[in-house]
Order: sequence, then C-alpha cells, then structure tokens
Amino acid sequence: MSVKDSKAPVNTITYDRNKIEEKVGSIYEAIVIMGKRAEQINAEIRTELHQKLDEFAVHNSTLEEVFENREQIEISKNYERLPKPTSIAVQEWLDDEVYFRNTEENK
Repeated sequence: MSVKDSKAPVNTITYDRNKIEEKVGSIYEAIVIMGKRAEQINAEIRTELHQKLDEFAVHNSTLEEVFENREQIEISKNYERLPKPTSIAVQEWLDDEVYFRNTEENK
C-alpha cells in the first residue's frame, strides 16, 4: 500500500489501548513494533522525496544564483500534507497490515 493512499489521520487522535495491545499482549511490545514500522515508512518517504526533488535540482548554480524552484516547493508541500509516519504505522497496525514475529519464541 502506498503512503499516499493511507487512511491514517493527519491530526492527532486518541486510540483504544486495548485494541493496540490485543495482538501481542503488551502495549510496550506493540509500541516497539509500530515504532520500527514508522522508521521504515519514514525511510521510504524520505527516499521518494529526495528522488523527486533531484529531478528538478539545478546542480550548476552558485550561491548568488540560487533561486526558488516552484516544482520543488510544490512537491515539498504535498509531502508535508501527508500523515506522519507514526500515524500511518498505527493505522497499519490496527488494520492488521504489519507483519511481525517474536524472535525469542524461536530459540
């Protein structure tokens, strides 16, 4: 699923703690899993943003010749409107879209 297609809220909301911890039995373990997923999402967004911004980058300008590139500004504004990676990770967790495994159980 694309980050742009996420149903995650853009603003802060309160979640039911019981729904979050019911899959693993511990709110702390659930938070760690969602945190790791948020880091993955953040890396994906950052890579995608840098690739798009590089398409419009001017590499031969000096400090006096630096100007605002409207395409880069619009791309940046679109990414600022996206839900935060943490919100996306929580929504994926609640929708059972996050794969996780406990490595301690396999030992």
